[in-house]
Amino acid sequence: MFIECGNTDNPCRCKVVGPTLAFVLMVAAAVVEWPVGAAVWICSHKSGRKIMGQPVMTVYPKVNQAIPF
Repeated sequence: MFIECGNTDNPCRCKVVGPTLAFVLMVAAAVVEWPVGAAVWICSHKSGRKIMGQPVMTVYPKVNQAIPF
């Protein structure tokens, strides 16, 4: 369980569900995307890095910001 305090998204200034769910979905995306990114990296380093960074750079922030509590 992750707790993020000090934000202004809700009146109590703490988030529990958003960061926890975001972490779970980030790990699920990483399980799929990292092997694919590693395979692509062999031919195209830039594209492979982009695919492997997708869970951290896109999935986690979007889910965390979408759930305000």
